[in-house]
Amino acid sequence: MPSFDVVSKVDLMELDNAINTARKELGTRYDFRGTNTDLERKPEGIVLRSSDEPRAVAALTVLRERMAKRGVSQKALDPKPVEPAGGNTVRQLILIKQGIETETAKKMVKAIKAQIQGDELRVTGKNRDDLQGAIGFLRKGDYGLDLQFVNFRD
Repeated sequence: MPSFDVVSKVDLMELDNAINTARKELGTRYDFRGTNTDLERKPEGIVLRSSDEPRAVAALTVLRERMAKRGVSQKALDPKPVEPAGGNTVRQLILIKQGIETETAKKMVKAIKAQIQGDELRVTGKNRDDLQGAIGFLRKGDYGLDLQFVNFRD
């Protein structure tokens, strides 16, 4: 029986490259001089530090532009609110979405015939046409994730 897996994964190497490029741009741009704006990827996500909230918003925009140039989806980011940090600075945590959450997976399972396997979905069908229809249906739906279709078996 033909099947494929639906996953939502971020290429962390490309994300690191986008962060490094954004960090270099923030260091050279005139409007960021003296603001100590910095991006850093940690296990919990990306930490953005800056002198004030407008600079933090602008730095996030620079990061999004660099991600777009590297082919990393914008849907992978989940920015949390900007919060004050010590010494007249602000801090923002930007979570990186990996995998399909259970609630989102349940919505997908209601729409198509699929099985939840951890943070992935396995879609099965009688023939390739059924699977292609399922892929088209999932692409039309807005689940707030960047979906990839992998591991096709005939």
